[in-house]
Amino acid sequence: MKFVALVSGGKDSCFNILHCLVEGHELICLANLYPESEEGNDEIDSYMYQTVGHDVLTLYERCIGKPMYREPILGKANNQKLEYDLTDDDNDETEDLYRLLSKVKKAHPEIEGVSVGAILSNYQRTRVEDVCSRLGLTSLAYLWQRNQAELMNEMCLSGMDARIIKVAAYGLNNSHLGMTLEEIHPTLTKLNNLMGVHICGEGGEFETSVFDAPFFKYGRIKITESEVVKHTNDDVWYLKMKVGFEEKDVVEEEPDWKEFIRKPPALSEKFDEILRNINEIEVGEAAETEDESKTFQPRFDIFEAEDKVYISNINSQKVGVEEQIVDIFNQLGIELNKRGLNYQNIQSSKLLIKDMTNFGKINEVYVKYFTKSLPPSRVCIETLINSDAQLSVVVMKNLEDKIGLHIQGRSYWAPCNIGPYSQAIGNKKEKMIYISGQIPLIPESMELSCSDFKYNLVLSLQHYDSIKSVMNHKCNLLTVCYIKDIRYSKIVAAAFKEYIDYCQEEEDIGGTRDLIIVQVTELPRGADVEWSGIAFNDACEDLNYLSDSENEDEGSCKSTSTMKSVKVHSIRDLNSLATMVSNAKPTSFYEIYASRPALGELGELSESTATLLHCDTVPVVAAARGDNGQQVLAHVIEYPSSHV
Repeated sequence: MKFVALVSGGKDSCFNILHCLVEGHELICLANLYPESEEGNDEIDSYMYQTVGHDVLTLYERCIGKPMYREPILGKANNQKLEYDLTDDDNDETEDLYRLLSKVKKAHPEIEGVSVGAILSNYQRTRVEDVCSRLGLTSLAYLWQRNQAELMNEMCLSGMDARIIKVAAYGLNNSHLGMTLEEIHPTLTKLNNLMGVHICGEGGEFETSVFDAPFFKYGRIKITESEVVKHTNDDVWYLKMKVGFEEKDVVEEEPDWKEFIRKPPALSEKFDEILRNINEIEVGEAAETEDESKTFQPRFDIFEAEDKVYISNINSQKVGVEEQIVDIFNQLGIELNKRGLNYQNIQSSKLLIKDMTNFGKINEVYVKYFTKSLPPSRVCIETLINSDAQLSVVVMKNLEDKIGLHIQGRSYWAPCNIGPYSQAIGNKKEKMIYISGQIPLIPESMELSCSDFKYNLVLSLQHYDSIKSVMNHKCNLLTVCYIKDIRYSKIVAAAFKEYIDYCQEEEDIGGTRDLIIVQVTELPRGADVEWSGIAFNDACEDLNYLSDSENEDEGSCKSTSTMKSVKVHSIRDLNSLATMVSNAKPTSFYEIYASRPALGELGELSESTATLLHCDTVPVVAAARGDNGQQVLAHVIEYPSSHV
């Protein structure tokens, strides 16, 4: 795509341009926000923008041969919340960026992307993505969540001439000003080992200016005069410079940008090892075709607890899929309004679709109900339902406890959203997050991987793990793997075992081994696998893991484990299903994955025993155990009142 590069003059914004070029994007122009003149001071305090050394940028247009659009920073950091929502206050510094990119978009309507050099700053990322979303642009942030030691090493080898122009950390002083990245790299590595100094300066330890780069086609920048300035009474120093232009011999042929940088591998070492370890596992036998003589219409259900509301199995008999989605949300809105809640209170949603070709139409309606930051996490699958769509949601009563991750920009880290949902939404009080379904997309291009099932399985599992890591909720509570062919269930079980073993043995991360595997008829983008689940961030010693009992009766629930009071039952036969229904607790909420015949039996059992089973019902083609991949009749997840 054609893109504009947000440039501060620093190493990160310039290095990200290189990655955009490697990914095949075309640089159209540059954009920069600069400080209004304040008594000769060329640095201001900004939460969003690097301003020291901004004078260097006046020569970028000439060096690169692309037009530069600049606007002054007029606003302040009035909204200092991590997530950014547009308000009536247009004096926030984020709106300066909106004004700048609007100007660029008007001059170059063909632009689709915005290059931004964010590495760790969620504050910066959320604001750039908010502006991009309003302007119909895509954020290109290929440095996002990269390992800083690896990233700094790559920058040093890229042919980019970046030098230190500001220092603001213990161990750094005015003697380091003017050093190149290669010169200061050993010092930064030492300070990182001793005191945790960010090697790439993400903690504000230092700032840089770039004087030359591989895409500086027409010239480089040279320092003609410099002055060391002490900015505060602390050890904060910066370099005030006068600069000039030095012409290059122009080479008309476009270089191979891949010569200058190394893209990170698609799979990390951990997940590459998991892939190697499951390569010898063979595909299982074909599943029997289910008897659909019994059908099941899930019952609309509301289960209300102290902090949550579970609203399940909402469907509609309206004609037309768009009309059904509108009707479903009208029903949902009524129930929310009764409780003084709104759509922002929704933590997670499970959207079942009868025909995945309607995915686009459904999304167009769905997105209208989530216009604020942090929309709910979402799982979307095509499966055997009677209406065109069925929706179940988990609602949190206190919005103050809401946390989440909603990444809309492209990076190497993990896929951005392909719909109106967050990667994860959590409750900071209960220390748990619901993770959206992850399919095997290639993050930097957002194309579906064309590799075989095993590779796609591991790639999407890595995406799932990446979200857990960024949210710092690394312990598994419950994981669900959706596949389109139940013959792969043993491979799924083996991959998950390798993953959990690695987490517990190599990274000392606890959690359960609870995995449920279900077969559905289709997944978004035609993917062959999707991972979702619930994770938490308790210390490992607080866990209460109960493994499967070796002495259970043959017909009983063979896989029952408890963690944070959530129980998973993998049910093998109708007798076990009958036992589960008869023992159902009116104070518990249930999530049921079962074939339609099994759900038909469940409906009859519920009526015959007069049991009020509060449940979210998911009809599937088949189900399998997560520990060995063997097929079962159903999975029942029990959320006791102590949990919900």
